Amino acid sequence: MQYTRTLQFSGYTWRVKRHTTPVGPGPNYFSDSDCNVWVDPRGRLHLKITRNGSRWECAEVICTRSLGYGTYRFYLDSEVHNLDPNIVLGLFTWSDTPQHGFREIDIEFARFQGPAGPNGYYTIRPHDPGHPQYTFQWPANVRQSVHFFRWEPGRIYFRSVRGHRPDPSSPSAIVAEWTYTGSFTPPPGDENPRINLWLLNGNPPTDGREVEVIISRFEYARL
Repeated sequence: MQYTRTLQFSGYTWRVKRHTTPVGPGPNYFSDSDCNVWVDPRGRLHLKITRNGSRWECAEVICTRSLGYGTYRFYLDSEVHNLDPNIVLGLFTWSDTPQHGFREIDIEFARFQGPAGPNGYYTIRPHDPGHPQYTFQWPANVRQSVHFFRWEPGRIYFRSVRGHRPDPSSPSAIVAEWTYTGSFTPPPGDENPRINLWLLNGNPPTDGREVEVIISRFEYARL
């Protein structure tokens, strides 16, 4: 993988993925251009899928630190209910070594099961047969939201809520939550938190439009 650019976001250093031949996920082309990945004056991270001639280029950032057990929290400043059917937004951990399913823990917004299917997915180690997964329907007209998972020995708890400061006593703020306890929970290793915006099977957006998602901040809390 090619990494020639880094940026500062939410107090962490992130490498910006670049690849001029198709690679996973997708496979896709990934650009480290300022047109695809940038941090605005408010400190928010922007990821954008752009068209460069006949080629569509995706975006991914990789934290330079491996954080291990703890809570990984992603704050979105974008509507993700109605992403194009070929668009995937990933909030996740990943290791470049294959042990324990690449230590992959995913929160994704996509239409993996088609336009009529769910648009939210919590998934653990999808590279392993029989991987655990929970699907849900994220609602329309939610501009700000928080999505997190708490990774503990033998347990992963996921939650997605409306707003950036929801009242924790209000059940209406919670859209989805899931607790997994079992053998698919990976141990920590060399994984990193990552955020990406990519094209399913490398296919362009069905409407032919570029796509942008804003992540206002990322937080990590150690156990």
